[in-house]
Amino acid sequence: MTGEFPQRPAVPDGTRPAEDRRHMIRRRALTLLIIVLLIGVPAGYLVISANQSRASGKDKEAKYSATGLTEGWPSKLQRRIYQVPVPQPAWWVASYETNNWKTSRLYVEFETSDAGLSAFLTAMGVQESELKRGDLTIGERDREITGWTFEGPGTWSGLVHEQEDPAPTHDVVVHHHKPGYPRVYVVSRTVP
Repeated sequence: MTGEFPQRPAVPDGTRPAEDRRHMIRRRALTLLIIVLLIGVPAGYLVISANQSRASGKDKEAKYSATGLTEGWPSKLQRRIYQVPVPQPAWWVASYETNNWKTSRLYVEFETSDAGLSAFLTAMGVQESELKRGDLTIGERDREITGWTFEGPGTWSGLVHEQEDPAPTHDVVVHHHKPGYPRVYVVSRTVP
C-alpha cells in the first residue's frame, strides 16, 4: 500500500462520525478569533483614527480662531513668504497672521541682542541707521489687532521698508528699553 492514503472506515447511511468535544471547542475558538481579527481590529483602528483626527481638528480650530499674538515662532514658510528673518538669538517670540482678499499680514514680535537686531535688519535689506528715533511706523489698526501700545520708558524708533510687489512691505518698530536687548515689532504685509 505504498503511495496510497488510508481510507476512513465506512459509516452507515453516509453520515460523518460525531465530532469530539475538544475538537468542536477548538474549531469554534478559531472561528471566533478569525472574526475578531477580521472585524474587531479594523473597527478599533477606525475608532482610534477618528479620535486622533477629531483632536487634530480641535487643535487647528484653536490655532486659527485665535485673535492677537500667539507665543511661538512663525513657521519657516511664513518667515519666507513675509520675509521676516527672525534672528538667532531671539526670545519672547510671538506671531499672528491674518489673511483676506485684499491684504495678508504677519505680525511678529521678539527680543534679541544688539547683534541680532543688526543681523535682522541686514537680512531684510535695510541698515540700522535707517531707524528714525520716535517714529512709530506701525499704525493704530495693527496695534489694535496685536495689543501693542508702544508706551513705556526707553527710546522708540521705527522704519518702513517698502518693496515692489509681490515682495512684502515691512513696518518695524524697535524699543530700546533694556541696554543691549532691543524688542522688535514687525508688521509684514503683502497683496495675495
